[in-house]
Amino acid sequence: MSPTSSTMPLALGPGARRVHVAAALRARAQVSMSRFEPDSFVNYEKMSKNIGIVRKRLGRPLTLSEKIVYGHLDDPAGQEIERGRTYLRLRPDRVAMQDATAQMAMLQFISSGLPRVAVPSTIHCDHLIEAQTGADKDLQRAKDVNKEVYNFLATAGAKYGVGFWKPGSGIIHQIILENYAYPGVLLIGTDSHTPNGGGLGAICIGVGGADAVDVMADIPWELKCPNVIGVKLTGSLSGWTSPKDVILKVAGILTVKGGTGAIVEYHGPGVDSISCTGMATICNMGAEIGATTSVFPYNHRMRTYLEKTGRREISAVADSFHQDLVPDEGCEYDQVVEINLSELKPHINGPFTPDWAHPVSEIGATAKKNDWPLEVKVGLIGSCTNSSYEDMGRAASLAKQALDKGLRCKSEFTVTPGSEQIRATIERDGYAQILRDVGGVVLANACGPCIGQWDRKDVKKGEKNTIVTSYNRNFTGRNDANPATHAFVTSPEVVTAMAIAGTLDFNPETDFLTAANGEKFRLQPPTGDELPSRDFDPGQDTYQHPPPQGASVDVSPSSNRLQLLEPFDRWSGTDLEELRVLIKVKGKCTTDHISAAGPWLKFRGHLDNISNNMLIGAVNTENDGVNSVKNQLTGQYGGVPEVARHYKAEGVGWVVVGDENYGEGSSREHAALEPRHLGGRAIIVKSFARIHETNLKKQGMLPLTFADPQDYDKVGPEDTVSIQGLESFSPGKPLTAVLKHADGSLDSISLNHTFNQPQIEWFKAGSALNRMKELQ
Repeated sequence: MSPTSSTMPLALGPGARRVHVAAALRARAQVSMSRFEPDSFVNYEKMSKNIGIVRKRLGRPLTLSEKIVYGHLDDPAGQEIERGRTYLRLRPDRVAMQDATAQMAMLQFISSGLPRVAVPSTIHCDHLIEAQTGADKDLQRAKDVNKEVYNFLATAGAKYGVGFWKPGSGIIHQIILENYAYPGVLLIGTDSHTPNGGGLGAICIGVGGADAVDVMADIPWELKCPNVIGVKLTGSLSGWTSPKDVILKVAGILTVKGGTGAIVEYHGPGVDSISCTGMATICNMGAEIGATTSVFPYNHRMRTYLEKTGRREISAVADSFHQDLVPDEGCEYDQVVEINLSELKPHINGPFTPDWAHPVSEIGATAKKNDWPLEVKVGLIGSCTNSSYEDMGRAASLAKQALDKGLRCKSEFTVTPGSEQIRATIERDGYAQILRDVGGVVLANACGPCIGQWDRKDVKKGEKNTIVTSYNRNFTGRNDANPATHAFVTSPEVVTAMAIAGTLDFNPETDFLTAANGEKFRLQPPTGDELPSRDFDPGQDTYQHPPPQGASVDVSPSSNRLQLLEPFDRWSGTDLEELRVLIKVKGKCTTDHISAAGPWLKFRGHLDNISNNMLIGAVNTENDGVNSVKNQLTGQYGGVPEVARHYKAEGVGWVVVGDENYGEGSSREHAALEPRHLGGRAIIVKSFARIHETNLKKQGMLPLTFADPQDYDKVGPEDTVSIQGLESFSPGKPLTAVLKHADGSLDSISLNHTFNQPQIEWFKAGSALNRMKELQ
């Protein structure tokens, strides 16, 4: 099926394009405000040339995602290209890191011994700010509590040439959209929701810190050649239906693993009815279906956003290379999903998983049937997914209707601006005050409750309750560390309406509210400007440009927040014999289960301390307990990290056995570093999430999958596991696991892997970083 392109200006000839590029670079240098390095502007001419080489080689039309990805190949003439099979060697344009993952990424970069990053890179302080009382006090508290970490990141950035966005500047993905994303750029970020930039026609991919180190070290970055899922949009959005409903619907169709190994590419005539920031919302939450990333074709909505955010010259060059920023007519997708936006209804997904989709009109009945709490304790809007000017304006339009009828929110209500620029602009234009007047608390420009940075006081841990958010992820205990909290994700408009009504079974399209004077009324569909009529107010300057000469970086040996890294041990050269089963995990095991966030975020720069949270949220099949496993050496039960440490001290290696889509969720490489640090050798599961599988490889672990998924049932908690075939370890050749059961009987099972030869060298060296040092 061929996609329908948006209406765009005619492409210019090569000579005119060169003039436009040169003029754009000069203009960008003049207006950069030290945030955007002129030499980081994507080389459209080179990308266009590479696309031509690949198209001629493949002899077929290309999808948009193929154009951008293949346009960044290190060797477009020689690279083997086969969707879903070959590994591509790519040259990303830039790197972005949030503060929780940047600590380990920069510690690894320091260990590399390199003097300066090779590509434009930035650090964004957004994860370490806990929501307690409100923006000002919460931000100041975070600066005090995290002073050591912020100082390390600022000085490391200065020393190695990395830009530093200070705490309070905003959420990494909103900052990228406002400053660094643009059509055709290839950007990697150490956060799973980096795909947010696809709303500006960019290929932005979430990775672990070790991948970021490769790119910053000028090493070609490896990515398994993605399949491409096409989502054809027809019709147009209207009324209560929002861009968020598109991805909520797609998540319900494809599930949390349906996008694994694929880029989701939106196309069709319905695209033009969605704002640029709305497209970013859709791409952002594409992480919840396991997609490598998501992307939209360049159109006039993106051009307008670029112009409004001070990047008119980029849009001029993008216009001239328009043919490279939309899919070719007649291109083929591996799978196509069609959604008629005119028929799409508001959705709400959850609880406990972001792919359990319900029309808002049906959630009340479903909740009653499943005995989910109907009272909405807290409504939370904002986060990297939904904190644009348009989102805040549409939420404020509903709040204003309630206020005009004498109503305030029945639920607690919080508002998280996505950036300092959004905060300053909604303050200037009155939206923030309306949201406060209806009962909202405006939080700091940071991730906050979305990632568990929430000092929640209104319910006790274990108390069953419901919250409704405009976030992207709703795993058990993610927002407030309470496993009994039923978290639902939906649009900011529906969150606001439900917070006003105070109940989950409120359908704003049909249900009535009672005004202060007793009058019955219905909320009118939300309205809001896509972009401010005046320019954005940039607010406070929160960016630190790296100086020409680097600063010094110190890490105290006595720090409990930061710890320099020691190299992991090399492979011994022999098979791994009689490994213990540390834990056989039951059901869903996300990176939140493997390495919890919330209060543990403070240890993200200290590998030994953060390892005390390893797998404490995973359910043990042996006893259905969490953080309770049997130490096979002593016969006593203990916490997972404690037992792992005991095995390591005794020189006993171990494995983890898991279920489907193991490691879904965040890009946090701590979920791979911790098992490696505590003596783990292999993770054996039915299937992996993409980023986690790569992170495990980078740290010298063996991520392996059952050739027969039913072999999961053969592994007992008291078994020993011997992994054989490592001496002839090679791409495409399965390994063998010999299971020795408690009764002495043996089972031999086949284990698959996705290692290519360079990745096998990582394993042999002990880690990708060790291998990098070997090659220097």
